[in-house]
Amino acid sequence: MIQHIQSRIQASVDLKISLLSNDAILNTVQSIVNEIVQCYKRDGKVLWAGNGGSAADSQHLAAELSGRFYYDRPPLFSEALHVNTSYITAVANDYSYDVIYSRLTKAMGRKGDVLIGLSTSGNSANVIKALEVANELGMVTVAFTGETGGKMKDAAKYLVNIPSKDTPRIQECHMILGHTICELVEIALFPKP
Repeated sequence: MIQHIQSRIQASVDLKISLLSNDAILNTVQSIVNEIVQCYKRDGKVLWAGNGGSAADSQHLAAELSGRFYYDRPPLFSEALHVNTSYITAVANDYSYDVIYSRLTKAMGRKGDVLIGLSTSGNSANVIKALEVANELGMVTVAFTGETGGKMKDAAKYLVNIPSKDTPRIQECHMILGHTICELVEIALFPKP
């Protein structure tokens, strides 16, 4: 059992080490930080969408921006689109689960806002539809996916496709990059003296 635990830790470490020299992902993350900073300077918002573990990660990262990350500072408007369970269950029941995020994106999103969709496969229909609506509204769209990018790669301006097909390892990388984005946004908007 110890060897299995070690192998999982090693797989996580190896994938994260591969990110250190992945210029495409590093440059994309830097561009995403710049877009979010500009969005907030225009009094915009950052919305998040995902299913299952990616929903949990979305909610976690939204809270890092709307609450605080490393230090006290003013709140930022950031929300995970799945947190209103009455809305989610009503729309899924009355329309389709595939439109739960696109309808809310249409209601909440404005030109220049940011929508970040998370899906390890890159093929979550409800996240893809939200990205499509966000593009129509003139929002900045970001896809956090696994290796191939799935269908989301064609629906987002920015693609962060973790070079793996292993769902838990992909999600771990989404979180380390998501945390890094939150930290850099906080530093840019609220520099410590």
